Amino acid sequence: MYMTKSNEDENSNAMRFITAYNTIDNALRSIYNFKRSMTYADMIRRASNLNYVVRKYEDKLIDYGRLRNAIVHSSYEDVVIAEPHIDVLEEFEKIAALLSTPPKAISTIATRDVITLQANTPVREVLKTMSKRGYKNIPIYEDDALIGVANAGKLAETLGSALLACENLQDFVDETSIGDILMQTVDENYYVITNSKVTIEQIMELFNTNRKLLVILITQNGNNLDKPLGIITVGDVVDMNKILDLY
Repeated sequence: MYMTKSNEDENSNAMRFITAYNTIDNALRSIYNFKRSMTYADMIRRASNLNYVVRKYEDKLIDYGRLRNAIVHSSYEDVVIAEPHIDVLEEFEKIAALLSTPPKAISTIATRDVITLQANTPVREVLKTMSKRGYKNIPIYEDDALIGVANAGKLAETLGSALLACENLQDFVDETSIGDILMQTVDENYYVITNSKVTIEQIMELFNTNRKLLVILITQNGNNLDKPLGIITVGDVVDMNKILDLY
């Protein structure tokens, strides 16, 4: 016997599955401004190039779209002919939640205890601060404006270059400011600034699209005049994946 939506329990597996489908459909159309004429499958394929979560679950999302069409009989309006397994339903609902109400990076993964230094700080003091605090990345400000991020790996490269140039390292780290080094940095793609609303999915997408990216600095409005609220590094990627898996 067929069950219609009007007499089907709204908490049944079928109705919950359809709700999750509609949530995903509406979320992706809203986020990426996809036209209403675009099919669900085409939308998933397009969004997989833009969204880490969709790309991760692309094949399942396509399969679940087909399952939705099987659940709702195509020949009769609002007729339910199947009940999805609870494991399938719960995974679909998890993906729907990730896309419609994604976890914010600032409240889940970002290191909130961010220390900053001024551009005129000698390299020696930067290195001592990194060693004492255990941080490999320190935002550097000139007065109230961010001018870059001191990165331990890049500092090591700079010190190595100084050695090759036969410079006295003692004098170099005492007489050279971190601002001087950042001004000479050619590769500026190793850090970006983003705003406090950024989601874990968006952070993962930033790391995915820029393989040189090492640091993401979170400020209130995502500009270099704000004080840092949190910092995320490429080393946090594994933990972010775990958060998404357990969401």
